[in-house]
Amino acid sequence: MLLAGLCTVDVVQRVEEFPEPSEKVQSLQVDVAAGGPATNAAVTVAALGAEATLVTALGAHPLAALARADLEACGVDLVDLAPQRTQAPPVSAVVVRDGDGERTVVSRNAAADKPLELPDLAPLFDGVGAVLVDGHHPELALAVAREARDREVPVILDAGSWKPVLDQLLPLVHVAACSARFRAPAPDLAERGVSVTITTAGPEPVVWSTTEDSGQVPVPLVEARDTLGAGDVWHGALAYAVAARDNAVPDWIGYANAVAAERVRHVGPRSWTGPVGELAKSREEGVR
Repeated sequence: MLLAGLCTVDVVQRVEEFPEPSEKVQSLQVDVAAGGPATNAAVTVAALGAEATLVTALGAHPLAALARADLEACGVDLVDLAPQRTQAPPVSAVVVRDGDGERTVVSRNAAADKPLELPDLAPLFDGVGAVLVDGHHPELALAVAREARDREVPVILDAGSWKPVLDQLLPLVHVAACSARFRAPAPDLAERGVSVTITTAGPEPVVWSTTEDSGQVPVPLVEARDTLGAGDVWHGALAYAVAARDNAVPDWIGYANAVAAERVRHVGPRSWTGPVGELAKSREEGVR
């Protein structure tokens, strides 16, 4: 599977309570991991047992080595389109509250970066069953989506917020998976050519619609210990399900819901990957 978009370095502090202004607190745990929508989705796909190739811009800054090492440990194949870039990659400062897993994030994305010089991406599509784009690095998102569309490979969009590139990108998208806060200017997504629109809202049922049908799928009730990246994990699991091409939309969503629910039960940015892999194996054995 091919996933294209943002890669950040996440510095994650776990605390008993969020600090007040001017207050200093001691963290219970600190982790450093690669982050970003497409990146966490790629880690999810790899955890589920599929090949995951992440196309992004990481660079040669010392901080980039931290993300690179994490992705290698997670089994993600990295295609770095800016290997000589010396500026620091985007960094996210994350605080997770221990009692309920809620988090706050201060981050910087790649919006101010220079456009990437893209190589021929066609060789990356051999054997690819689906692609996911997050809209970051706009020229990359468009190039990947156009190549996928030409090859009749489904394109999944992680639509967390409106970005200018979406005017061009949405007509190339098969599945738009939107957060509850996502707002698109008229015309609506279906009129822009999107076949399937899905909207998530945390623990609330996931709502979906196509040109022929619509519905909602409940989210499993679990004790949340860590919600960091849960939406990204959900998108990765959705892309994995779409790539299988043998189920209906509610089945895709049910699978993504189950994987994301397993993620939030575990503390830390990567502690969930093993249990998610076991979940995938058990579900496959159940189908057989």
